[in-house]
Amino acid sequence: MKKQWLQVYVAAVFEVLWVTGLKHADDVWSWAGTFMAILLSFALLIKASGELPVGTVYAVFVGLGTTGTVISESVFFGHPLHMAKLLFIVLLLIGIIGLKLITPEHASAGEKKGASSK
Repeated sequence: MKKQWLQVYVAAVFEVLWVTGLKHADDVWSWAGTFMAILLSFALLIKASGELPVGTVYAVFVGLGTTGTVISESVFFGHPLHMAKLLFIVLLLIGIIGLKLITPEHASAGEKKGASSK
């Protein structure tokens, strides 16, 4: 597995932590943890975006974060997880996997620079 994709996956884990923290933080330490999760999440996302296509990275990041947040809210906080939610999470994951599979592992020099030189 490419190092940058691992960064995206770890960033998504931190996204779940900070999104959950925004709702459930109630003291200085939980807010500090939420803030640190935000910093780590976006630092990893930005680092991975330097090597991988930004649109795909962001879609995977948000999709995994959304999936993780819905599941963690159900597992840790007792929110109901209906069959329709599960169906849409599966559809979301299928889209994420599809984007990951069709994304080339190495961007060409022109794609990295963002513009062709003339």
